[in-house]
Amino acid sequence: MLSQLLTISRNTFVESVRQPIYFILIALAGICLLLTTWSAGFTMGMTESGEVSGDNKLLLDVGMATIFVCGVLLAAFLATAVISREIDNKTVLTVVSKPVSRVTVVLGKYIGVAGAILIAGITMSVFLLLCVRHEVMSTSADDVDGPVVLFSLLAVGIAVAVAIWCNFFYGWVFPQTATLLLLPLIVAAYVGVLLVSKRWEIQAPSSDLKPQITIAAASVVMALLVLTAIATAASARLGQVMTLVVCCGAFMFGMLSNHFLGSRAIDSSFVGVIGAAQPQLANQATLDQNGDVYNITLEFDPRRQLKPGLPFYYGENPNGFQMALAPYEPYKGSLTEFAELGNRNNTPALVIVESEGPGKTLKVQRVGADTPFVTRPPRTGDYIFLAPAVFNPVFLAAWAIVPNIQFFWLVDAISQDQPIPAGHMLLVLLYGVAQIGVFLSLAVALFQRREVG
Repeated sequence: MLSQLLTISRNTFVESVRQPIYFILIALAGICLLLTTWSAGFTMGMTESGEVSGDNKLLLDVGMATIFVCGVLLAAFLATAVISREIDNKTVLTVVSKPVSRVTVVLGKYIGVAGAILIAGITMSVFLLLCVRHEVMSTSADDVDGPVVLFSLLAVGIAVAVAIWCNFFYGWVFPQTATLLLLPLIVAAYVGVLLVSKRWEIQAPSSDLKPQITIAAASVVMALLVLTAIATAASARLGQVMTLVVCCGAFMFGMLSNHFLGSRAIDSSFVGVIGAAQPQLANQATLDQNGDVYNITLEFDPRRQLKPGLPFYYGENPNGFQMALAPYEPYKGSLTEFAELGNRNNTPALVIVESEGPGKTLKVQRVGADTPFVTRPPRTGDYIFLAPAVFNPVFLAAWAIVPNIQFFWLVDAISQDQPIPAGHMLLVLLYGVAQIGVFLSLAVALFQRREVG
């Protein structure tokens, strides 16, 4: 089975990179990214923190969107060309008529197309990294980045020239030769750019290296592999036009999944963000005993006035998912009588006992029994709520099933200078692998009953 799988994968990969649309969309992405450096000068602020600032934030946003759109179109076209078209032309009969399972056919087709998408995604991502190094040409006084222009033109020029030469004299397929040569050449060009500054001076590679942008680009490529699995499932039953519609629909609805499904799956709204949280006494750090007090300072003014007596909830997610404490009955006793406030017979709760102004500075106290209901104390960056989250099981299930493309979109974190944790990338990877597994299983189920004779 492994030998059959590798053979089908290799043939599918070669057939994919030979498609003219493959080279066209990669070239189109490169041209669009080039033009973005001249057209993204809209003054988005001049902050100097983070890997991008000012107009380059818009360059990064538009550039990532360009990679996404071109990748979706590539996935739809390639999956249709190697699956749906072979079924329509009856050429798939030469495979399934042999002792080759349909599961092997589907997996082999996906691996071949995914390999082509991976090469295209890496190539387009390196184009974006080169554009980010060049930066936006906001005015005519801005200098052109000579190493970026020269090395990029050399990489593209050599790849195209060799492809033309080999096509004319040896009959090699132009799209295949050009794209497979372009990947190592453009990566070499980027390495050269990292070693040479804008003023043609030797520098350390880390000077212009953008690790966060590289991680965000890798996440986008992972999303393209998920969309490739969706295209594979759709092409097992549909033609090219409908496969393209399904892929674009999955992309658009996946980007809006949080709005249409997530906002209805969890009914909760945070009122503020913790800027600093400190226990009043050292032995109160765990917030697990009656009378423990925390001093809370909000990062911004709260969305509503936080008065003494209100309940206090917190968690790391802005939608209220997985709060750091269990639901409890709000405290309704007196805040001025110590005996009432310290009564251990009360049910456990967190209550705001002091508040300054609209509530930007708070004092939160634990009251009631010492029953464990707090999983961890509050910390910087937590979101504050006045009630536990309410879950809608129908929308929550739909939100979990529909591919959430927003999980792969990390540009906002870079624009806001928020580091992307390694643990988050691991979760994104696991989520992508799970989605690929689901849609490949669907593709196998659809292809098993497909009449190919």
